[in-house]
Amino acid sequence: MSEAVGPAWYAVQCQPHGEARAALNLARQGFDAYCPRYLKTRRHARQVRSVAAPFFPRYLFVNLDLASQRWRSVNGTFGVSGLVGPRDHPSSVPEAIIAALRAREDENGYIAVTHPAERWKAGDPVRITGNNAFHGCSGLFEGLNDDERVRVLLDLLGRKVRVTLDIAALEPV
Repeated sequence: MSEAVGPAWYAVQCQPHGEARAALNLARQGFDAYCPRYLKTRRHARQVRSVAAPFFPRYLFVNLDLASQRWRSVNGTFGVSGLVGPRDHPSSVPEAIIAALRAREDENGYIAVTHPAERWKAGDPVRITGNNAFHGCSGLFEGLNDDERVRVLLDLLGRKVRVTLDIAALEPV
């Protein structure tokens, strides 16, 4: 983050679950606000739905010219906790970061996010790593659990045993 001359993007910390409210209120004041969002899978009562969620919970970006705009009013906006950085001069976010985020958006304005488990399909061989009882064992990837953990089928003592692990504990064979 660096000091900017002319219009630049700045990070804004929002109140909990207040990103949409803050963006709306900033837009009403004439500020250009950007809140990157993605589609999150929500499972509840045997139903699976995709809902919009902020890519950076509690944060959004606003394009400001500190020399010509009344930027201090951003801090008093309903839904905003404050600009990120020193009070007298907030820190800018490089334009390349905003451009990279916007480049990843689909036609509906959501950032495309792939789940780490999507790199495997059922039946793919995997090896278990990490600090757990099955370290070094090989097995077959079965799928993703409801609670964002993965199921792996291991061959232990001549039997097939299903274990549930954190996705970070797997590597391809």
